[in-house]
Amino acid sequence: MSYRLDGLVGALLADDGSEAWPGAVPRRVENVLESMPRAARAGVRAAAAAVDAYATVRTGRGMSRLTPEEREAVLSSLAARPSLLPVLDALKVPVMLAAGTERMLHKEPAVRPVLAPPADPPLDCVPSAEWPDRATADAVVIGSGAGGAVAARTLARAGMRVLVLEEGRHHTTADFGRRTPLDRFAELYRDGGGTIALGNPPVVLPVGRAVGGTTVVNSGTCYRTPDHVLGRWRDTYGLPLADADAFGDCLDEVERTLQVATQPLDVLGRNGRTALLGAERLGWQAGPLRRNAPGCKGSCQCVVGCPTGAKQSVQLSVLPDACSAGARIVTGAYVQRILVERDRPGGPQACGVAVRRPDGSSFEILSPLVVVAAGALNSPPLLRRSGLGGHPRLGRNLAVHPAASVAGRFAEPVTAWQGVLQSVGVEELHSDGILIEATAGPPGMGSFVLPGVGRDLRSELDGAKSLATVGAMIADLPSGRVLGARRSLLRYDLAPRDGRRLMRAVGAMGELLFAAGAEEVLTGIAAAPRARSLSELKEKLSGLSARQLHLSAFHPTGTVALGADPQTAPADVRGRLRGVRGVLVADGSALPSCPEVNPQLTIMATALAVAKASV
Repeated sequence: MSYRLDGLVGALLADDGSEAWPGAVPRRVENVLESMPRAARAGVRAAAAAVDAYATVRTGRGMSRLTPEEREAVLSSLAARPSLLPVLDALKVPVMLAAGTERMLHKEPAVRPVLAPPADPPLDCVPSAEWPDRATADAVVIGSGAGGAVAARTLARAGMRVLVLEEGRHHTTADFGRRTPLDRFAELYRDGGGTIALGNPPVVLPVGRAVGGTTVVNSGTCYRTPDHVLGRWRDTYGLPLADADAFGDCLDEVERTLQVATQPLDVLGRNGRTALLGAERLGWQAGPLRRNAPGCKGSCQCVVGCPTGAKQSVQLSVLPDACSAGARIVTGAYVQRILVERDRPGGPQACGVAVRRPDGSSFEILSPLVVVAAGALNSPPLLRRSGLGGHPRLGRNLAVHPAASVAGRFAEPVTAWQGVLQSVGVEELHSDGILIEATAGPPGMGSFVLPGVGRDLRSELDGAKSLATVGAMIADLPSGRVLGARRSLLRYDLAPRDGRRLMRAVGAMGELLFAAGAEEVLTGIAAAPRARSLSELKEKLSGLSARQLHLSAFHPTGTVALGADPQTAPADVRGRLRGVRGVLVADGSALPSCPEVNPQLTIMATALAVAKASV
């Protein structure tokens, strides 16, 4: 298939041979595709083959045999058909990932980090290949992310022998500094970042897979749980742990551990300062975000592992404390099922886990307490594989913070990838469920898709330094579901209310950028890619719907929700899975509804409350 990709990539990037970097992109695209799920990989290749077949019908030759001018004509013909624009946009995503990296390496080699990062705190990590076939523990924690790390630390400090099982591997700060962002991306994300929730529209939902979980690859933004969200969890779902004072104490402890503080202005970068300027001119509430990154250097690489060690993801902050208290971490450990003794007096009782190594061999750990912290997308399948998936609401109630991005073109360079990746929060519309955050990424790795094909797209790439980018996420209804047992199968159907919120968010982001001085706004919508004034933007958006957006989503929660009502909540108010003794739920799946903010602090505080209640 690579010959088809060669021609397609050359056409998308208007490669006329005048520069070296476009010629290196097809091979890097192949590498990106190899890390993606089979279905996503097959979809991209099928779309590329369809374009090649269209070129053959139109010209008698495949894309790789056409001149640059002929390839441009083929793509322009395809782009003129509105029904095919989403297909072209889907093809552009892996191409932009690869092109951003190659362009950076060829044209801006100085941005590659040459660092002497501080040594990471020690962790007691053991590869599963070196772990014995039978072991015992007082508690097994499945997952080493935000919830699992806190649960492990809490239980270990209580004197329990704790083993943490992590499917990914341990990456160090020094590892991050030695490789390009894209080279890290494929390994740090589950499915190479290509996890997709099927629906109308489909939604990309990236989650991490490493020691530290998604905290390794998140933005570092740390919001406290809003009071009205805690009030809803207490009053509607009957959660005593959501008491404002008690939960506030848990949040305080987590913030101290992560060294959360407001990001200083001097490291924000021009992308963040542009958002602040727009908000100031509009009179909107905004400010630098609170983050777990003391001493941030503004490398803008949070989403692929911080190369300076500033971001206090849990493998640098919580897990070292857990290991100091005696916890151990087994890496490369895929938990096949929770072991259950079903004929015990008093009902079924967890007694350990069965685990598979990467080579296919397996081992068992016997333990009377199992903490499920595999994340909202993977905890439900684990429970189903274990024969513990009988609750009718297991896997339902999925909330994901649907998100869209908008870019503004400015007369002066912004160079958004120099500074803090997620730097400023604009909270003017937060009471209406819309949170805007100034967010950029390493070249080619943002969630914003540049418009155009061929020379138009190449021009956008060449002018990327002049773009400022902002993103908005919305507090959604729990509109998704996690199916499957062997692996997660995701379904998410955007609720009409949430679609309206997203379109309002796109308009608000455009207004913010125009207020900051943008000459034009790029909407991220293939059918109406740009506007040169606020009135033009409003006119174009009025005829569109959220189903035409290029949607990403983040922060999955709610699929094994806690609650007082046994009919609606798979886990009880103390985090105990219903129907079995000895299983606790301590990750994002435990949250009963959308937290409405970046949820790391909320997940960690919930895990702390659940773990404390069990010791």
